[in-house]
Amino acid sequence: MAIPRELYPSQDDLPYEEELLRNPFSLKLWWRYLVARREAPFKKRFIIYERALKALPGSYKLWHAYLTERLDVVRNLPITHSEYRTLNNTFERALVTMHKMPRVWIMYLQTLTRQKFIELTRRAADRALRALPVTQHDRIWELYLKFVSQEGVPIETSLRVYRRYLKYDPGHIEDFIEFLVNSRLWQESAERLASVLNDDQFYSLKGKTKHTLWLELCDLLTRHAKDVSGISVDAIIRGGIRKYTNEIGRLWTSLADYYIRRALFDKARDIFEEGMTTVITVRDFSVIFDAYAEFEQGMADHKIENLDSSDDEEEDGLEEIDLEVDVRLEVKLKNFEKKLLSGFWFNDDKDVDLMLARFDYLMERRPELANSVLLRQNPHNVEQWHRRVKLFDGNPEKQVLTYTEAVRTVDPMKAVGKPHTLWIAFAKLYEKHNDLVNARVIFDKAAQVNYKTVDNLASVWCEWAEMEIRHKNFKAALELLRRATAEPSVEVKRRVAADGNEPVQMKLHKSLRLWTFYVDLEEGLGTLESTRAVYERILDLRIATPQIIINYAFLLEGNKYFEDAFKVYERGVKIFKYPHVKDIWVTYLSKFVKRYGKTKLERARELFEHAIEMTPADSVKPLYLQYAKLEEDYGLAKRAMKVYDQATKGVPNSEKLGMYEIYIARAAEIFGVPKTREIYEQAIESGLPDKDVKKMCLKYAELEKNLGEIDRARGIYGFASQFADPRSDQDFWTKWHQFEVLHGNEDTFREMLRIKRTVSASYSQTHFILPEYMMQKDQKMSIDDAKDKLKQAGLPEDEMAALEKQLAPISTPENGKDSNNRTTLGFVSAGVQTQTDAGLKVTRNQEDIELPDESDSDGDVETLEIAQKDVPSEVFGGLVRKRDDAEKASGDEGHDAPTALGALERIKRLKRDGLNA
Repeated sequence: MAIPRELYPSQDDLPYEEELLRNPFSLKLWWRYLVARREAPFKKRFIIYERALKALPGSYKLWHAYLTERLDVVRNLPITHSEYRTLNNTFERALVTMHKMPRVWIMYLQTLTRQKFIELTRRAADRALRALPVTQHDRIWELYLKFVSQEGVPIETSLRVYRRYLKYDPGHIEDFIEFLVNSRLWQESAERLASVLNDDQFYSLKGKTKHTLWLELCDLLTRHAKDVSGISVDAIIRGGIRKYTNEIGRLWTSLADYYIRRALFDKARDIFEEGMTTVITVRDFSVIFDAYAEFEQGMADHKIENLDSSDDEEEDGLEEIDLEVDVRLEVKLKNFEKKLLSGFWFNDDKDVDLMLARFDYLMERRPELANSVLLRQNPHNVEQWHRRVKLFDGNPEKQVLTYTEAVRTVDPMKAVGKPHTLWIAFAKLYEKHNDLVNARVIFDKAAQVNYKTVDNLASVWCEWAEMEIRHKNFKAALELLRRATAEPSVEVKRRVAADGNEPVQMKLHKSLRLWTFYVDLEEGLGTLESTRAVYERILDLRIATPQIIINYAFLLEGNKYFEDAFKVYERGVKIFKYPHVKDIWVTYLSKFVKRYGKTKLERARELFEHAIEMTPADSVKPLYLQYAKLEEDYGLAKRAMKVYDQATKGVPNSEKLGMYEIYIARAAEIFGVPKTREIYEQAIESGLPDKDVKKMCLKYAELEKNLGEIDRARGIYGFASQFADPRSDQDFWTKWHQFEVLHGNEDTFREMLRIKRTVSASYSQTHFILPEYMMQKDQKMSIDDAKDKLKQAGLPEDEMAALEKQLAPISTPENGKDSNNRTTLGFVSAGVQTQTDAGLKVTRNQEDIELPDESDSDGDVETLEIAQKDVPSEVFGGLVRKRDDAEKASGDEGHDAPTALGALERIKRLKRDGLNA
């Protein structure tokens, strides 16, 4: 065959050809030649490849490049093209020398798989496995398995290939099982899956657990029950039920489904019933019950649909027997059998009513079955037993059987709930049906059960006694309670102590609930002496409560045994401590005061003093108020004030303000308003919290303003200003502002503004400049202390403080004397101070108003007339009014009683003294 001239070497190829003539076995020269002609047509390159491979048949590089270009040429051609045959021949020639190269085999197998050559591909794969070492077989098996899994490959061929592969690598049996399932080979897939589950050394490469594989096997066996034989499906699934408890419901339904598919419907029903009576979770029960109900409903629907058609078929069968003579013998026998067995219940196909009855009965049993599941979870659950009894309302026999089973099953030591309620409800069931004899038998048995707590046993006895009371057997009820509260004998105690396990019956005689019921019953049915004996027994056993003490005292008081009642109170306050004794003290004191009043005042005072001494500070306030009320009603007013004064010191800080308010109100009513000044001063200086001091100062200032003491009210406002931050406490400064507008002048108003600025600056510097630990102290610093701290810190004083120092007058010795006699800075005392030079007892205020002279030119002085408002008589209280009435009655008119000087009167006298001087 002549070669076309374009395939001959050209002028450009001569250098490469000459070098190859000199050294034809050089791979580098041949590769350089091919690279230089990479743009040439493939046929020309084909000739170069063939020449190179003829010279170097063992070069993997040349063969790989040649085969790759061959594959690129046929990539877009149909598989029937002749180039594929040439390509296959080229691969065969390459494998003569490249049979140890797995890449060449892989390329060849991929090409053959694409061409759909089943036999050729299988043989090539077998040759590759024989030629290559075992370490490289996995690369061939991947392509081999992919090939046999394609459609069109004979199933027997695929099975043989997979079985060979499992001998090479048994760990990939899951792929084989998946292939069997996809190929619908149910028998072998089930056997292989069962062998995997029986292999304890098996490890899933796909990450499946034994549980997952077990469920797959169950689904396989149940869905293809007729296709799988030789495997004990029932035993396999029951083994899974015992082993995998979290999928019990699904496994039971799978087993039932297996029998349904094999048309064993009665066996399937038995499986459903067994599953519902053995599962212990509501979820599994719901799965089984829903599947069971769906099965029964489907069976009934199927019967109803096929009812008419089955009737027609039977009639046709009978006609065929009568009319057709040449019918085959089998048909005749079958029809004869139908005719012979017609009328028998077990051969009746018209059992629709039976199907529907089964379905209805199943739905009716659902609550009972669900309750059984919960009881299987915990048979000692008392509440579930009660619910089970309610399911049988209207069926007393079933209820009795349920209660009997419950009291036999429930262990009181393991019970969840109150086990004694089962016995009580059991007895009430008999009582409801007027069977008191059996009810008493049940109660008697219940009283012998060893419960976990004494209260459970006491409840049984109380219910027993209440049943006797409901049926008017009062003596029997009392006898029951006497029997229940009787203390066990010494012999019984000794025997129980020897056993080492003390039942609750040994502690029943100390049950407070039982004694309380007993004493109530004695009060209603017994005598006073028997009731007192019961109360005394309760006190002797030391199980009394404060309420029992109070009830006992009320009983004695109602029967006119007052002193005995007070003795009971005394015993109660000795037994109990606070806070339990609080009610006893309050009742005791109120009853004692109500009974004796002022006849035994000293004894009442001793009781109050003792109660206050024993009471903690946070609960003593009501006793102080009750004590003070006693003194006001039957004692002395001074003693009442003393009690109030003690109360202000005895109550906690949070209640001191309220106590002082009560103290002030009572003092004002008894002794008059002026008496309250001392109390206000005491309250302000008693260490109240700053906010309470401020409130007290405001009330004090309001009092002085109402009495006309404007200067004193202003001084109180000035003292309270150190506790009021102008930025947060606007109410205080608003009240002072209104006060100055109504009662002050320009100077006092300016002084108020100056104090406000000073306080504001002090609060600002105190909060933002002083260290944090100083702000967290319980007692806040005063303004002067804050300024001293600022000086120690090296901070300059504010401008207002410097200006005050410049304008301050120089102190004299006389002023020094006055300053030594001062009390708290800025606070005006209500007491009088003696001046040594004049000998007058007048109140000195740092801000006294000095009225200037109107004229200094002549000696005539015009008298300043100032209107004076009379002080109301209510200010001085009831005692002062009594004293005035007594003085008027005595007729002593020669001596005028001294009167208190008001603010205006003091101004007049000062003015008059100045003019005389």
